[in-house]
Amino acid sequence: MKPRTLPPAARALLAALLAACPALVAGCAVRVPPAPRITISPASGAVAVAPDAGLVVRAEGGTLTSVLAFAGRDPVPGAFDPARTVWRSSWTLRPGTQYVVDAVATGPQSVTAQVAGRFRTLTPRREVAVASIVPYDGETVGIGMPIIVTFTRPVEDRAAVERALVVRGPAEGAWHWASSTQVVYRPRKWWPAGGEVRFTAHLAGVRAAPGTYGSADRSVAFTVGRAMVSTVDTRAHQMVVRQDGRVTQRLPISAGMATTREYTTTSGIHLTMDKGNPVRMVSPGRRKGDPGYYDKLIDYAVRISNSGEYVHALDNVWAQGRANVSHGCVNVRPDQARWFYDHALRGDPVIVTGTTRHLEWNNGWGYWQLSWPRWLAGSALRHDAAEPPSAVS
Repeated sequence: MKPRTLPPAARALLAALLAACPALVAGCAVRVPPAPRITISPASGAVAVAPDAGLVVRAEGGTLTSVLAFAGRDPVPGAFDPARTVWRSSWTLRPGTQYVVDAVATGPQSVTAQVAGRFRTLTPRREVAVASIVPYDGETVGIGMPIIVTFTRPVEDRAAVERALVVRGPAEGAWHWASSTQVVYRPRKWWPAGGEVRFTAHLAGVRAAPGTYGSADRSVAFTVGRAMVSTVDTRAHQMVVRQDGRVTQRLPISAGMATTREYTTTSGIHLTMDKGNPVRMVSPGRRKGDPGYYDKLIDYAVRISNSGEYVHALDNVWAQGRANVSHGCVNVRPDQARWFYDHALRGDPVIVTGTTRHLEWNNGWGYWQLSWPRWLAGSALRHDAAEPPSAVS
C-alpha cells in the first residue's frame, strides 16, 4: 500500500508538537517551576546576635504561607507585609535567648518550600530594666493620672526606648522625658471617665545605650474612675469638689499664710498623689527650738505635690473659710477632710488659684502645668500635629 502523505499544514503542526514534546509516545513531561527561596535573618546557626535588629523572614519566587518563631517556649509576635513576601517580628528580640524559626512559602503551581533555623541572641554586658511603673496594675485612677516609668539605668537612646512604649487607651497622649531614667505619659486632655488603659514596655532587646539592652517587657492595665475635679480658691477660702460635673462638696479651707515662699500654697493644676492617716509633717529646714518649727501627726492627709502640700484635716475651724494661716497646705474641717480622703483616687485633679507661687511642672505630678506643645517638646520622637503620638483604641 502506498503510504499516505500528510498535508503541509499537518506536517508543520506535527513538527511543532515533536519539538515541544520529544517523548510524545510516553506522554509529555510537565515543566515544574522552581520552589520559592526562603531566607531567615539572623541566619541559622548565628550566635551573639544583636537583639535590636529583630527577626525577618523573606520569600523570593512565592509568598509566605506560614511563619512560626519561638523564643525559648514563647511565641514571637510578628506580621506579614501586604504582599506576604516579608514577615517581621513586632519587637526587638530577647537577649541571651535561643530562637527557633520554621517558615513555609508557596510558589506557582502550588510548589512549596520549607526552611527551619535556629540562632541565639547575645548576652549584653549591661542590662536596663523597668524599676517601677505608676499606676500599679489593676488600679482605678483619677482622670488626670499620668503613666510614670522609671528605669534602672540612664537611657541614652531615648527614641529607641520610647518607640517600644505602647499605650492603648481612649485618649490621645504622648511621652515626656523627665530625666535620663524617667519618662512620663500624659493624655492631651483628661482621660474619659470609665476608660480602660493598657501600657506595655516592649523593652526586651532594645538598645538603650552602647552595650546596654533592655532585659524584659513589662505591662500594666488600669481603669479610669469617675471624673472628680476639685477647685481651690485661696482668696475666697473655698474648695469645691465636682464629680462627673456635679458639685458634691463645698469645703471652707485655709491655705498657706504666704509669709515666706515655703508657706505659700502653689497655684496650678495639682494631682492627688498618695494619702495617709496620719502623716507626720515636720517643718523643712528648721530644728527643734527654731522659730516656726513643728513636728505633728496630721489626719486624713492627701498629698498634692512634692513640696509638702496636702489637703488635710485640721481643727482650726475659726480660720477655714476666713483666713489663710497654714504652712502651705490646704486644711479643712476634720469630717470633710475624711470625706475627701475616702473619695480621692490617685490622679484626681486639684486646681489651686489665687496665690503668687506657681506649681512647677516637675513638682510632684505637676505635668498638666505644661501646655500640649511644651509637653510634646519633651518627647524623643518627632510628632506630626495631624497624627496622634500614641495609640488610641
